[in-house]
Amino acid sequence: MRGDARSMKVVRPGTATEAIELTARFDGAVPLAGGTDFMVSWNAGEANGLTVIDLSRLSSWRRIREAGRTLRVGSLATHWQLQSHDVVRRRFPLLAQACATIGGRQIQTRGTIGGNIANASPAGDTFPPLLVYDARVRLVSSARRRGMAIRDVFVGVKRTALERGELIESIDLPYHRSPSRALFRKVGTRKASAISKTVAAGLLWLRRDGRIRELRFALGSMAVTARRLETVESFLRGKKPTRRVVDEAVSLLERDVDPIDDLRSTARYRLEVSRNLLRSFLL
Repeated sequence: MRGDARSMKVVRPGTATEAIELTARFDGAVPLAGGTDFMVSWNAGEANGLTVIDLSRLSSWRRIREAGRTLRVGSLATHWQLQSHDVVRRRFPLLAQACATIGGRQIQTRGTIGGNIANASPAGDTFPPLLVYDARVRLVSSARRRGMAIRDVFVGVKRTALERGELIESIDLPYHRSPSRALFRKVGTRKASAISKTVAAGLLWLRRDGRIRELRFALGSMAVTARRLETVESFLRGKKPTRRVVDEAVSLLERDVDPIDDLRSTARYRLEVSRNLLRSFLL
């Protein structure tokens, strides 16, 4: 263990206003939510000398509530809260399913949705569901408050488009009509407590004549960021998902992702699995 707590400064704001003020005052400070990823860094000695802003006392940021035509999820809501919440399970089941795959019970009761987003791992299991649900992230700082589409948040491995001094306050999930089909699938080395080799989420709406009204399909752990298959979605809109059409759509998948080789898997395997997931979902 190389973490040295004596070298760190930890502040614990009691309100959201205080948290925003402290984040502005301590430039470069690290916000701490559930800490499930941060503690790995601390154990490796990578957090020594840092100022940490512990957000755990901000109870208002743990709430999940309706806000007009959206479900507003506080950034400190845990994966356990989300998978157990009646509205999330009923209206956003892919997110509930994703949260149930993240680590074991201990991680799920500590890890938060906001921390998951801020960590920006390419293998984040919640990201494909958030992408197909068109989630928006609400950001706050001492200078302003703004919203950002989830697809614009991730810019690289462990990198986001958040500006210095910004905190994730909540995530908005717009309500949508019930899809004809829905999919969440995580492919890992094991069935539990595994980091994804590939993770997929899909929503499909069909017209009465069998043509595709709308498709949303997203993949994670396939590239440096999770991605929506925008080329595939556009190609299929208005078409009947016949085998020939689906085969052509599957051939377009590579235009939207750039599969990677890493310790968990190969680009070739990821691409083949993702093609199979998309094909089986559409057919």
